[in-house]
Amino acid sequence: MGYLSQLCSWLSRWFRGLKNPRNAAADLASNGASPAAPFSAPLPTPEILIVGLGNPGQQYAATRHNVGFWIVDRLAERAGAIWREEPTFEALVACVELHGRTCLLAKPLTFMNRSGVTALAACERWSSLDPTTDLLVLYDDMDLPTGRIRLRPKGGNGGHNGIGDIIEALATKAISRLRFGVGHPGADGPPVIDWVLSPFAEEEAEVLRAAVDRAADAVGGVVEGGIVSAMGQFNAQN
Repeated sequence: MGYLSQLCSWLSRWFRGLKNPRNAAADLASNGASPAAPFSAPLPTPEILIVGLGNPGQQYAATRHNVGFWIVDRLAERAGAIWREEPTFEALVACVELHGRTCLLAKPLTFMNRSGVTALAACERWSSLDPTTDLLVLYDDMDLPTGRIRLRPKGGNGGHNGIGDIIEALATKAISRLRFGVGHPGADGPPVIDWVLSPFAEEEAEVLRAAVDRAADAVGGVVEGGIVSAMGQFNAQN
């Protein structure tokens, strides 16, 4: 099996922990990730909100634009957390403990251009969440080589509509973010919208598993020691 086929199979198992990718794909087609858990227990008050950006639906699951989903899925998998749908956030959410801190993972189901809906709703529900200190957004970046990660404490949207919508919704650019490189099509390549909505090439897929693990580790570093400390550790690794 080629690297890309292995990646798609691995992603399917992430989303449900199943060994049969076809079953996982059926679930992805309905909501873009793991099925919502069949319970409605109150969510604990999170100390940190971690929002992975992507598009819902099986057709987008393996695309470059969905690496934010991959990273939060990896974090949930490590913690054995269960995803559940939270209608008020228009997102799938999962609670995890990272370095002794309660974190809420979120995957917006609004499509990329309306990602701010989820971040704003969570910050309004829990007034203790300060978006300038308690929010971390994970998303793809064409200006970085495939698998390269960069942590930053603030910045503009860089042409990315997902983080741009969050910046607009929360009225601040001081939002910590992890950018995950997905490569650039170049001047002679396809239009950028086609590029980000396409799967990785097989030669790129070889590095992705290790890169997603490294990105998940970097999220843990931010939770444990703050964005500046994590930048010194993980940006240098690239």
